[in-house]
Amino acid sequence: MNSSKRMTGTTDSGSAKSDRRPEAPFRLDDETLTLKLHVLPGARKTEMAGRFGESALRLRIAAPASDGRANQACVRFLAKILEVPPSAVTILRGQASRDKFVRIAPVTPRQLQAFLQQWLP
Repeated sequence: MNSSKRMTGTTDSGSAKSDRRPEAPFRLDDETLTLKLHVLPGARKTEMAGRFGESALRLRIAAPASDGRANQACVRFLAKILEVPPSAVTILRGQASRDKFVRIAPVTPRQLQAFLQQWLP
């Protein structure tokens, strides 16, 4: 059996989709939260800034994009707002892009609920 990193599932309509690419801005599987982010480095302050279209969250990062500093700031910020250690936050895809897929694990239902209430009104 082929052990691919990308697992597939089906949507309610029966079409195939990737577990690593949430159609909504977030996806929760067991205790793993996957976020689709559109990151804007070099902002005045680091903050969540609502949605970016229908399928991503906009995240402003004060750090510049050079030398991976924006990625590091993104990881630290997400860890802080979700109350997890930075080691629980992994950029799955998009290290050199504004569009990123980020995994946070483990996440408790309480942490997810607090995140959704604060950042996705």
